Amino acid sequence: MNRPDQPDPYDGEGHGRGSDDDRHPGHRTPRIPAPRSSVEDSGLPLPEVPAATGSPHSPVEPEPPVETEPKVEPEAPVVPEALVEPEAPVGHGLDHDVLKSLLGAWALSACSAPEAIAVEEHLGTCGPCAEEALRLRDAVGLLHPEESLDLDPRLRTRVLESCLGRRPPRIPLPEWAAPYDAETARLDALLQDIGDAEWHAPVRLRWFEGDVPVSRKTTVAGVIAHLLAVDGLVGAALGLTDPLGPEAPPVPHPTRRTETFWSASRFPPTRAVREPWRDQTHELIRTVSFAGGGSGRLAVEYGVAGTATAGGADAVDDEGGRTFAMPLRDSMVERAFECWIHAEDIAEAVDYPYEPPSPRHLHHMIDLAARMLPATLAERRRAGRAAPSRELVVAGAPGRSLRLEVEGVGGGEWFIPLDSPGASGSAECEVAHIALDGVEFCRLAAGHVAPEEAAAGQVGDREAIRDVLFAAASLSRL
Repeated sequence: MNRPDQPDPYDGEGHGRGSDDDRHPGHRTPRIPAPRSSVEDSGLPLPEVPAATGSPHSPVEPEPPVETEPKVEPEAPVVPEALVEPEAPVGHGLDHDVLKSLLGAWALSACSAPEAIAVEEHLGTCGPCAEEALRLRDAVGLLHPEESLDLDPRLRTRVLESCLGRRPPRIPLPEWAAPYDAETARLDALLQDIGDAEWHAPVRLRWFEGDVPVSRKTTVAGVIAHLLAVDGLVGAALGLTDPLGPEAPPVPHPTRRTETFWSASRFPPTRAVREPWRDQTHELIRTVSFAGGGSGRLAVEYGVAGTATAGGADAVDDEGGRTFAMPLRDSMVERAFECWIHAEDIAEAVDYPYEPPSPRHLHHMIDLAARMLPATLAERRRAGRAAPSRELVVAGAPGRSLRLEVEGVGGGEWFIPLDSPGASGSAECEVAHIALDGVEFCRLAAGHVAPEEAAAGQVGDREAIRDVLFAAASLSRL
């Protein structure tokens, strides 16, 4: 017998002998669950106690892997067919005629997003509509030309006016020199942007000699050399160093000076000509600023046969050609005008966008050309290229006049006396009327538009109209 304080060797928990399950196969001792009050009431999960499967001394056989059933995804809810929205067809349900009618709006980028998608999908499958879309897109490009990347030419003037309004300069620039300052700065900006090879791009300069259009081929660098040589006439009047030096011809003749400058070098001009031209423009602006507004009356010996200026005195050189003394204030405006015209020639040669001058500066140029017309008309009459005077007019008295109406920004009205440069134009004596755009008139005066092709509205005396249009073209020269 066992003592009460010794464990029973047959209770299944000792290590001496096997349990009842070993001794009686097929018979299992029922488990006694833990009291509910101690486990379930505590809220803790019930522990699983594995049942004994053999003797503690026998090796434990690994349990076979448990095969898990594949996870079954929940089935999507079944939607009634009546509630299913049908898939939109290609073209978003729009037929061919509707899509074709949207091509114009698509080319203008005026379609909504769904319409644009539908049109673009349709263009990938319909050849005729694709060709029509390309034609419409090209037409839109003509309606909206490419804009220049350069700044608005009026922006510089507005900025300077704002700055000078806040702090006036100690040495102000005369108003009549402002167009030259602006146009040389714009041309210098264009030259800054072009490459070395473009300095040798061909440029054709055009002007009128008498009634015949002529032209001269040069390069971009040759144009700048031309401006440098002719600007030297203004510099000489102000006491500055002549860029031609001792090679300068004795007679102040723009064409001769240009030809002399071009022929003085063994090689064609290169971009090296930019710095002398730029330095000279700065020196001219600086000098007229220090000289003050009163220097505008200073005479500049400048002009060629067949050209005159309002208020200028003419003379005869040693070869019989006529030269003219032009006031400095008019000469600076004339140099600004030529700088703009030749800048357009350069821009056209290098395919560069270029805008006309600001309206106020353009008005100065138009006004100068209009004031030069009476003297030029008289010079053409002496040469037999214009109709003779119809009536004698006392100087200062009103006579037969032509109304020149220049439209657009910078324009205005001028009455051109027809029979004598000393007469005064008046509306009471008007016999003809010409109307044309401001830029068109300037290009006519530059010799870039033929008088017969000038887009002008004409009313009245046809002979007077022809004489004035050809006189405007006669203002041009190399």
